[in-house]
This record gives sequence, structure tokens and C-alpha cells, in this order.
Amino acid sequence: MASQGGRSRDRAQRGGRRFSPPAARTEAVRLRSSRKRKPSSAEWLSRQLNDPYVAAAQRLGYRSRAAFKLIELDDRFGLLWPGSRVVDLGCAPGGWTQAAVERIGARGAVVGVDLSETAPIAGAKTLQGDIHDPALIIAIKAELGGLADIVLSDMAPSTTGHAATDHLRIVALAEAAFDAAERILAPGGAFVAKVFQGGAEGALLAQLKQAFREVRHAKPPASRAQSAETYVVAKGFRGRR
Repeated sequence: MASQGGRSRDRAQRGGRRFSPPAARTEAVRLRSSRKRKPSSAEWLSRQLNDPYVAAAQRLGYRSRAAFKLIELDDRFGLLWPGSRVVDLGCAPGGWTQAAVERIGARGAVVGVDLSETAPIAGAKTLQGDIHDPALIIAIKAELGGLADIVLSDMAPSTTGHAATDHLRIVALAEAAFDAAERILAPGGAFVAKVFQGGAEGALLAQLKQAFREVRHAKPPASRAQSAETYVVAKGFRGRR
């Protein structure tokens, strides 16, 4: 992992890369009426058409608006550096992986992992598999050429609409991501995972506070206001227990 002095120089070299949230549309796009379209589908489509992050993602070539969440988290916490080795868990369709590749440059390495097959991403290696599988952990390390500097997880379960159930499901995914991170991260590394707002992640937070020097919560501007999602950001990995 880069030294503090090296990171300071790298930060200076990244000048001009700090991201500014895209401006909202001055005039809303309205849908043409359609009897075949369900109200929920119409609401989703209207939101997509009027979302400045969706428009910015299309303009910049990102596969999803979620790329901006990682960009904003990086700008706030200084997570990605030139030459970093990055693991992106639950990477499909690839927005976070794309953003990571851009931010670390050619000297780094990015490995994206997902249960589903992910279309190739320039500058990254993608693996298909379950993070509970020890063989996948071995494959990740082989692709990185060593341990990771940061493990990212934007994984989220299919929602049921029942808040308590959905919260427990996403915490379970975050716990699985942390379990994988403990086996992949180099000392001093960082970990970022999506969780839903609520109290059931207390056990996970306790583990993270033991494993990392700094643990914080953050909701980047690209995360929709009505969404319950937030991110736990942990830095300064103490090493595997």
C-alpha cells in the first residue's frame, strides 16, 4: 500500500478529478400516457428520465448511476489511489468497477466479482462466483498478485417490501463481504459496504471497529433521498484475526 507521503503526492496529481453532482433538469420530462404501463413501472421510468445521475452516467459511459456513489465516497474519504489493488464484490453491471479503474490508473489492479456473469470491463478482471467459496478467494488473490488495498461491496438483496426482512438480508450480505475482506485485505486496507439504515448491523459494526482503526457511515449525494441505503466505510485494517 502507498506510503502517506506517496499518497499526498498522488492526491495532488489527481487534481481536477473531484466530482461535482450533476445539475437537475430545469424542466421535467413527462411520460406519454400508456394503459399497458403499470403505475409502479411508470413511476420508475419517470424517475429515471428525470434523474441527473442517470443522464450523467449515459453521457460518461458508466454502466449504472451507482458509479457516482463510489466516486463521491472516494472524494470524501480518499479511498482509491493510483496503483491501488481493488476488489469489487457484487460488481454487476460494472459501474463501481469502471469508476475504480479510472481512479487507480494503469499501475493498479481491479477485480470485480459477481454471482452473475459480467460483461468485460476495460482495465479490470471479472470473476463469476460465490464469495462464500474459498476457491474464489484464492482466484481473487491470484488476479491481484497479492492482497487488496480496498474491498468494495455494493451488494443488495432483492427487496421484499418488508423493511425488517430487507434490512436483515442486506446486513447478511455486508457480513459476508466483511468475511471475504478479512481474507483478502492487506494491513492498513479499507472496506466499504452497503447497508440499510437501522439497528440490526450492531454486531457487524462491533466487528469492524475491532478490525479497523476508523469506521464511519456515509450517504453519498448520488444515493436517492428516499432510499434507506447508506454505506459503512472502514479504514486502517489491523490484519486478520
